[in-house]
Amino acid sequence: MIILVGAGLANGLLADRLLARWPGLELLVLEAGEAPGGNHTWCFHESDVSAATLAWLRPFISASWRGYDVAFPGLSRSLPGAYFAVRSEDFAKQVTSRLGKRLRTGVKVREVNATSVVLDDGTTLEASVVIDGRGWPRSSPAEDPRSSRAESRDGYQKFLGQEVLLKEPHGLTRPLLMDATVPQLDGFRFVYVLPWDERRVLVEDTRYSDTSALDAGDFRHGISTWLASRGWEVAQVLREEAAALPIPLGGGPPEWTRPVVGVAGGFFHATTGYSLPFAAATAELISARPSLEAEQLTRLLKDAADQHWREMRFFRLLNRMLFRGAEPETRVRVFESFYRHEPALIDRFYAGRLRWTDKLAALRRGAPTVPAVRAMRAAWS
Repeated sequence: MIILVGAGLANGLLADRLLARWPGLELLVLEAGEAPGGNHTWCFHESDVSAATLAWLRPFISASWRGYDVAFPGLSRSLPGAYFAVRSEDFAKQVTSRLGKRLRTGVKVREVNATSVVLDDGTTLEASVVIDGRGWPRSSPAEDPRSSRAESRDGYQKFLGQEVLLKEPHGLTRPLLMDATVPQLDGFRFVYVLPWDERRVLVEDTRYSDTSALDAGDFRHGISTWLASRGWEVAQVLREEAAALPIPLGGGPPEWTRPVVGVAGGFFHATTGYSLPFAAATAELISARPSLEAEQLTRLLKDAADQHWREMRFFRLLNRMLFRGAEPETRVRVFESFYRHEPALIDRFYAGRLRWTDKLAALRRGAPTVPAVRAMRAAWS
């Protein structure tokens, strides 16, 4: 018996890969909510994953577009490359269909160990291995489960998004990943837009901020103001999602003694916060094992998390320069400078696979946007 705790992105993809390899696997997935996936939208670029990975991800994909746009005070640009989105409601349907009776929803878990789970009612479930994929603690998005670091050791990417039905067609044919022409509030601020169909869009007010505090009313006002500036009238707000994601500035790799996957295991992009490509890679890593045992799997995932933490070192450096080197109201210049790079470098940045020449180019182009002394202090802090 293998037990997956949490039916979010990481464990949902992992369950798919495990059953693809072992169709008759004795598998149980426990989810505290009413359905898998929670209330999220996950996105990724085609260059973030291999062709083989994209092939098995396709049943989960809700929408795709050829290219995307960005807009800054001094730069507007259209970039190539496919962009994909997975909506939690579509993810839930796929996971539920795939798992069938192997999925149990509405199950509260009190304690998770490497080979057992204690439910809220005191029931203990034994397994050959238990994989924890519950993500960030829901009680406090400011709390970082990777370690006991204080909140001040992280920056935050926080957002509130509304999926709205407009009264008239919006005219967008592809995503607007960053509209940073908006007033810069609470750090670097931009509006993110995904056009689901001709009248339905997801609009997110996003901020790279020094704190995790999220005033929902303020963010909703930001969205309504942006919609009004476009001349778009809302017929109905269909859904709302919000989060405050830690953006690591330093510290060490994750600390845990049992199999952990997903963002709680450190498997996410240190600067952008994107997690789907890394969740897919982890699912492939685990499902490729000839057997699954708690001790060996813990070691495998710990090694993978440590390696990923090392690979994200340069991105944490950039984070420090952004949050500690640049003044909050000038952070928009850092991002505007970044989007002047060639598309291939931007793709490698999102994928977390920068070459050494890319790193030099990123530092060189970004140098004028952050005062030299502050940048050096931030880099070595």
